[in-house]
Amino acid sequence: MNYDFLTLEYIVAAMAGLILYLIYYLYTKDSQYTKNIHSVASVVEELNREIYYLKQKLQETQKSIKSNTRTMSDEEIYQEVERTVYDMVQPISTKIKQIQEQVQSVDIQLDSRISSLESGVKQISIPSSIHANDDAKIISLFKQGVSLETISKELHLSKPEVEFVLKINKIK
Repeated sequence: MNYDFLTLEYIVAAMAGLILYLIYYLYTKDSQYTKNIHSVASVVEELNREIYYLKQKLQETQKSIKSNTRTMSDEEIYQEVERTVYDMVQPISTKIKQIQEQVQSVDIQLDSRISSLESGVKQISIPSSIHANDDAKIISLFKQGVSLETISKELHLSKPEVEFVLKINKIK
């Protein structure tokens, strides 16, 4: 029976050891959970503090906006719109002036070219031997079938002068 008692003592001792181990295990897990809960609690507390400060700052900003906001009179609105439109139109006006200056420059160049062309045309003269009477004679002879050489000899004109009169009158 002595053996039964020893086995019972070993069983009780083993059970006591197991219970002690479970108590130790629960105590360590509890301390870990407690640390985690404390860290979460500190983070939540810090977040609540930040939310509180942000709410205060928001209220101060709203008060500041309300105190700084004033209604503008119709005249002030008109002046502000006028300034804004002026600021928008000013660059366009500057560009238009530049374009006008360029157009004037081109106009001056065209005038000078036209005047040089006119002076060049004035230097080209119609031969003095051709008169209105000669024109009628040249046209009449040409319509009768007389050759250009014969007309030029008969009227004492060059062949190009005879051709010129016919071209001007759109006959040839």
